[in-house]
Amino acid sequence: MTDRLAASANVHAVLVARGGKLVFERYLTGSDEIKDRPIANATFDADTLHDMKSVSKSVACLALGIAIDRGLIASVDEPIFSFFPELSDLRSPEKDRIRLSHALTMSLGLKWVEATPSTGNDNNDEARMHMAADPCRYVLGLPAVTPAGQDFFYNTGALTLVSAIIRKAVGKPLDEFAREVLFEPLGITRFEWTRVKGDTNAGGGLRLRPRDMVKIGQLVLAGGRWNDRQIVSKAWIDASTRPRLEATGPYFYGYLWWLGRSLHGGREIHWDAALGRGGQSIRIVPELDLVVAVTAGYYQDYSPRAFQLQSGVFKEVLRAIPVAG
Repeated sequence: MTDRLAASANVHAVLVARGGKLVFERYLTGSDEIKDRPIANATFDADTLHDMKSVSKSVACLALGIAIDRGLIASVDEPIFSFFPELSDLRSPEKDRIRLSHALTMSLGLKWVEATPSTGNDNNDEARMHMAADPCRYVLGLPAVTPAGQDFFYNTGALTLVSAIIRKAVGKPLDEFAREVLFEPLGITRFEWTRVKGDTNAGGGLRLRPRDMVKIGQLVLAGGRWNDRQIVSKAWIDASTRPRLEATGPYFYGYLWWLGRSLHGGREIHWDAALGRGGQSIRIVPELDLVVAVTAGYYQDYSPRAFQLQSGVFKEVLRAIPVAG
């Protein structure tokens, strides 16, 4: 599989863990981007940090769960404006219904144009949010178009709110908090996480080694435990990976995690996934004690091909696993 990918695709790494052990690891070469700067011929290895894009959202969810576990945030049912008293002039009866949980399920109900190649780099709300003097004011100032919690509508602005909420609750930016309570306990010593206007870019901006992507997946697979230590509560892992809303295609969405189904030996199995633009993915299959991490360089490709490639890698891994008798 990886020989074929090396010859015909821009996949950068494929790692597979089963039974808590790394059983397959392959690094390739290809074109990449770092902070939107193209790199024509990049060579990847076990120590290369890779852009996670929206995989960052699922990692931010774990840090948020730790803040809730520690009582720093009361619950996901808190009204969103309770965290932003300085933005009370933006309140309306419709927006007062928005809860933290709606940011986690991509159901804020606010008008939003996500950044895609068709919008260009500037003609979208994501770019305008990052350029705004107050990104949270920009997001909550958008008009309400549907009742909060009703419909899934992908909105990276929701993570700008989540990042600010974590900073307000714990007294430090998300990247610093995640380093202390998540990355260091997992033995993740190298990472980068950019900031915008002083807040961590929770919607993207995280760079990790693929091996550390596997650690994140393994943590979720083990119900929040790592080396006999409970890093994130099992209750938060269960809540995050429970289907909350129907998402795009045949998938569901939990709290910043994608949920799907695949066939293995004619039997349907369920998986949880952190998915990022360009082909980044961490897929977790509890029934098979399996974690699959993929990185790729299709950042400007929103065609089905980019998604099908990393999804195809996952399916090929499933085919390699013997079916229980």
